Amino acid sequence: MKTKAVNPNVLCDYLSAGKGWVANCALAFVGAAVTGISAQIAVPIWPVPITAQTLAVMLVGAALGARRAALSMLFYMVGGVAGIPWFASLTGGPATVMKPSFGYIIAFIPAAWVAGRLAERRMDRKFLPTLVGFALVTVIPFLGGVPYLALIMSVMGKPITFVEAINLGVTPFIVGGIIKCVIAAVAMPAAWKILDKLS
Repeated sequence: MKTKAVNPNVLCDYLSAGKGWVANCALAFVGAAVTGISAQIAVPIWPVPITAQTLAVMLVGAALGARRAALSMLFYMVGGVAGIPWFASLTGGPATVMKPSFGYIIAFIPAAWVAGRLAERRMDRKFLPTLVGFALVTVIPFLGGVPYLALIMSVMGKPITFVEAINLGVTPFIVGGIIKCVIAAVAMPAAWKILDKLS
């Protein structure tokens, strides 16, 4: 089976090559929906639930490429705030911006962009480079999520220290983050091998 994308930079180039912005926006929305579905795979702890969203951010980012991936996470964030119930526990609406976990959602945008940029540089073709790249991507949501968590807790009248913010917003996710990185680092090279055989 021959594909239209002769030298695809990312997986979704097989689908969108030469099809313009409509196809790219459609792929970005599909990525947002996948992220929304992954958000429902959750352990509902307070103040930030453990979900499969970060895994989706890595896979969607690498599959779409930097620009489409960032657009996808923007769709996810804006759609959720607008009322689409695809945040964790089927939540959505304007009030979600006041949740301690919303900073992570904001940070998904640059995280997905980085995942996509690394994929465009072909760092998702072999296990070890993919694992290292996704480890970097996994850190990015914490850079936005932890300060936002501390801010919202303060607004709620429950101020926390930096150490407490780390204990609440980072520590519970370390093991899960490692597992998700490994899963993604296995999945992306495997997907490339399959598509290379089909092309």
